[in-house]
Amino acid sequence: MRKALLLPLALLAAPALAGELEVGVQIPRLNVAEYHRPYVAIWLERPDQQHVADLAVWYDLKLKDDEGEKWLKDLRQWWRRSGRQLDMPVDGLSGATRAVGTHQLKFDSTRPPLAGLEPGDYRLVVEAAREVGGRELLRVPFSWPVDGPQSAQAQGETELGTVTLTLTP
Repeated sequence: MRKALLLPLALLAAPALAGELEVGVQIPRLNVAEYHRPYVAIWLERPDQQHVADLAVWYDLKLKDDEGEKWLKDLRQWWRRSGRQLDMPVDGLSGATRAVGTHQLKFDSTRPPLAGLEPGDYRLVVEAAREVGGRELLRVPFSWPVDGPQSAQAQGETELGTVTLTLTP
């Protein structure tokens, strides 16, 4: 009788809803005289633009004397909402700039930053800024948690190509 109760209790202790969030960020090839890889910040926000969690920050980590950090403030929206409070580099968040192409990131709901994400409406935000270039920001709305596979995308015009968001339960 005791063993029969353990399985239902174990199921109640498990998270009711798990999910995965996959982000695709396309860095386009630009035909310019002086090309620099863009700095990119990726984060989650509420519809009122309240910052929820940082997912990634790509910048030039190899410049001497941490010179690459000086230019992070060019990611204006991210900098105002989160960046200026961070002591870079942040393990698991910051990384090197990316080359032309599409780059995939996966996040599991059992681990930060999704582990504590409350049910509700959110937006994935991707911001890019490039030296001797422009700045671009894209938002992709979604609801969490997901009860079935979902996908959405936004199309950039200059510094970003297609940004895709795929959600699976």
